[in-house]
Amino acid sequence: MQQIDKNSDIIISLRDISKSWDKKNVLSDINFDVRRGDFIAITGPNGGGKTTLLRILLRLLKPSTGTVTYLRDGEPVKHLHIGYLPQKNMIDSRFPINVEEVISSGLIGEKISDDEAKARVKEVTELMGLTEHASNSIGNLSGGQLQRALLGRAIISRPEVLVLDEPLSYVDKKFEHYIYDLVADLSKTTTLLLVSHEMSTIAGMANRHLIIDHTLHECHSSHHCVHYDCEESD
Repeated sequence: MQQIDKNSDIIISLRDISKSWDKKNVLSDINFDVRRGDFIAITGPNGGGKTTLLRILLRLLKPSTGTVTYLRDGEPVKHLHIGYLPQKNMIDSRFPINVEEVISSGLIGEKISDDEAKARVKEVTELMGLTEHASNSIGNLSGGQLQRALLGRAIISRPEVLVLDEPLSYVDKKFEHYIYDLVADLSKTTTLLLVSHEMSTIAGMANRHLIIDHTLHECHSSHHCVHYDCEESD
């Protein structure tokens, strides 16, 4: 087993991670560290294990082998303040909850006043362009509107780590560019891990690029214009 580097900048360390479903190997030999301030762009082919890796990193899924360690100042801790935007198709749109309730659910467990919570919900609802839909049930939203509500839920608590799984899914071109600007702004204060097939723009903002195809390859190419292609720099 590889040892964890106790560098105080490391906040998440994955060692010897593998995952199998019904004897089928989904991930193997995954070793990498997330450092405070990283913006990590993650890509790879469909079915390559990207979402599985994110769920393991978030401790929503137990790996078949290996360890996920959260650290603060070089020492292991039980929890980190993490925001998560899952893929839209993991959400049941029949659940009886409206836009404001979705966004405010990102504040569960936060120790803030009711007034502060209301102010944040209003601010984030406006930021996501959903003020007119605040009381709408999620079952009455378009795919793009639901995606924006879920993004609002992920960022409202101002997490130290933000994990975004295909944030551009279902979003129209106008709001896609808005999300690029929002992500660029968030990256100034938040550690980001972002899965996307739209690498041409995302790669230009990220400082690290991971390709997941059942195992992990960190790419050092200066461009990622094509899906998950990578050319090693010398």
